[in-house]
Amino acid sequence: MTPSKNLPYSTGQAPFDKQIRTLLKDWGVEGHEQEFFEMMVSVLKLAEQKPSTADLRLFNNSLKEMRYAHKIFSKYEEFRKITIFGSARTYPTAPEFAAARDFAALMTKNNFMTITGGGGGIMAAAQEGAGREHSFGLNIRLPFEQKANATILDDPKLITFRYFFTRKLNFVRHTHAIALFPGGFGTMDEGFETLTLLQTGKTRMIPVVLIDAPGAKFWSTFERNFLRDHLLKDGWIAPWDFNLFKITDNIEEACREIVHFYHNFHSYRFVRELLVVRVQRALPDEALKQLRSEFADIILPDGRIYNSGPHEAEANEPELAGLPRLFIDFDRMSFGRFRMMIDRINEY
Repeated sequence: MTPSKNLPYSTGQAPFDKQIRTLLKDWGVEGHEQEFFEMMVSVLKLAEQKPSTADLRLFNNSLKEMRYAHKIFSKYEEFRKITIFGSARTYPTAPEFAAARDFAALMTKNNFMTITGGGGGIMAAAQEGAGREHSFGLNIRLPFEQKANATILDDPKLITFRYFFTRKLNFVRHTHAIALFPGGFGTMDEGFETLTLLQTGKTRMIPVVLIDAPGAKFWSTFERNFLRDHLLKDGWIAPWDFNLFKITDNIEEACREIVHFYHNFHSYRFVRELLVVRVQRALPDEALKQLRSEFADIILPDGRIYNSGPHEAEANEPELAGLPRLFIDFDRMSFGRFRMMIDRINEY
C-alpha cells in the first residue's frame, strides 16, 4: 500500500487514512476532524504494538472515563467552578468542617459551582454548603473510606473514577479556582500537583487558597516550617512562587481572593511565543506603562506589553472576540510573577 503524504500524523497507508476520514464524515463529525482522525489512528497504531491486557485496559478505561466526565461537565460550561480539597476523615464537629461548609455556601452565593471528591469529611461539608444542585462529585473506587456523601449520592453529577490520574485531571481541567482545607497525603498530593502545574505553566492560571479554620495554623505552619525553611532556603522554589497561593483562616477573605481574580482578568492563551491576555476592560496607557516598569524582568528582551484586539489565531474562539486584549512578550518561565501581574490588571 502507498503511504500517505503531507499528513502530520497518519496510519502511513493512504487507503486506511481514507477509510477513517470517510467513517468520520459518515458519523457526522463536523469540526476538529483532524484531531478525531489522529485519535483513531492512535488506536490502530496501538493495536500494531500488541499491548498487554493490563495496558489495554488502562488505555481503554482512561479514555472512557475522560469522555464520560466531559459529557457531564459540558452541560455546565457557562458556570464558574471551584474545586475544594480536604481530608475525608474530618468529623462534622470539627471547626474545619464548619469552615468548609460555610465557604462552599459563600461561593455558591457568588455563582460558583463546587467540585469535590464526593466523599466524606471536608468533601461532605463543602457539598452540603454548596447544595446538590450546585455540586459535582468526582469519586474514586477504593476498598475503604471513599463512599459518596449524602448530598451528591445518586446525582447525575457524581462521577466515579477507576484511576486517580484521570480523576485529578478533571479536578483541575474544569475548575476556575481551588481551595484546600487541612488534610493528609491526598490533599497534599492535590495541592502540590496544582502548584506544580501553575508554576510550570502546564495549566491555566487560577486562584488557589489554603484555608484554615478560624485561629488554626495548619497551612501557615506548613508554609513557614516546610516551604520557607526548606524548599525556599534550599533553592528548590523561588520567592515569587509564593504568589501562586494565598493562606487565610477567614472564608470571606478567601472568597474575595477568588472573586477578585476575575474582576478584570478573563483568560489567556499563547500564540506561539506571544501571551494573549483577555480582559473585561482595556487598560489605560498609564497602567500599561506601570506594567512595563514593574514586570520588566519577565518580558523578553526588546519585548512589549500593549493593548490589542483579537489575534488572527483566535478565530477558533469567536465567543471571546469582543474582549479587549493585552499582548505580552512573556518569558514563559516566571508564572509566579505573572500571577502578580494579574493582580495588577485587576486593579483596573
